[in-house]
Amino acid sequence: MNRLENDILALLESGEPVALATIVSLAGSAPRTPGTRMAVRRDGAILGTIGGGRLEAEVIQAGRESLHTGKSLLKHFELTGKDAREMDMICGGVLDILVEPLSSDAQTVALLHTFERLRDAGKELLLVTLLRDAPDYEKQLLSERLLVEQTPEGPVFHPRRPENHNLLLPLLETAMAERCPTMFTIEDERENDRVVIEPVLASGTIHLFGAGHVSKEVAALAHQVDFRVEVYDDRPEFANRERFPRAAAVHVPEDMAEALDPKRIDPNSYVVIITRGHKYDMDVLAQALRTEPCYIGMIGSRRKRDKIYESLRKQGFKEADLSCVRCPVGLDIHAETPAEIALSIVAELVSFRASMKDRT
Repeated sequence: MNRLENDILALLESGEPVALATIVSLAGSAPRTPGTRMAVRRDGAILGTIGGGRLEAEVIQAGRESLHTGKSLLKHFELTGKDAREMDMICGGVLDILVEPLSSDAQTVALLHTFERLRDAGKELLLVTLLRDAPDYEKQLLSERLLVEQTPEGPVFHPRRPENHNLLLPLLETAMAERCPTMFTIEDERENDRVVIEPVLASGTIHLFGAGHVSKEVAALAHQVDFRVEVYDDRPEFANRERFPRAAAVHVPEDMAEALDPKRIDPNSYVVIITRGHKYDMDVLAQALRTEPCYIGMIGSRRKRDKIYESLRKQGFKEADLSCVRCPVGLDIHAETPAEIALSIVAELVSFRASMKDRT
């Protein structure tokens, strides 16, 4: 939900608080999955959606209440039978939605800026919300938000390490292993304390080789579906910030045969090859095959692919190496224009990313 969080940050920086609603648990079926977020403004306007219908209407009302009281709410919905039908759901589910006010104070804004910086750097993060009952306020909660950065040396807390961090450590490990929002009871002297832990998994970096018309469209569309994009082309008149304003990085290598830096490629990387010629495509593909991204795709006809593969076999690459390459890249939607081709490519990337999550 990168764009939603960016929009929330813009509102807070303008001085407007918002209420953030997050599906934190689900059993059965519902329109959206755990981790889905929606922001509620003071007038009831929303950013994002948790599925529409009466469910969303009730959460909007809870968001306005949260902004009025400054307290958080944990809403429990049992959407079965008549309740499910009244909430426009074909079949029912049981879900919990955390609704919490985000104020426009300096600490909240600073935490979101830290989140933005670490997320854009491809870090795996955990959002932690500590909850305790609000004295004298029935069914309302006091909440505190923390950000946890996963590092080789262990978790780093922002803006501070909580007093009960030792109790949190095993819960953090469990939440990351489950890779979805999880609510726990903290086993200490305060029996009503709870914590919601939400893994923020890296959405994937597209390493886009080639900065022509199709690549420009791919980069723009990929941003809309929360991919991070780095662009590579040896032509500065194409590879520049004016053409790729939202790219995380724009690289202008001297030689496309050495454009791919293996240190930039990890199992959360998507290599997409759309250069201006067969020779450049083959050079980049040869480099990509020596690394371990989760996805490699190359544009071109089957005839072009076969010629490139034959050359790569002569360089020592095996069938097992070549079989992992998606070529022609993109879903077959009979695309013709650069925008249509970009749509087919990004649709395939979204599908692949979803399949990766299903396997975790």
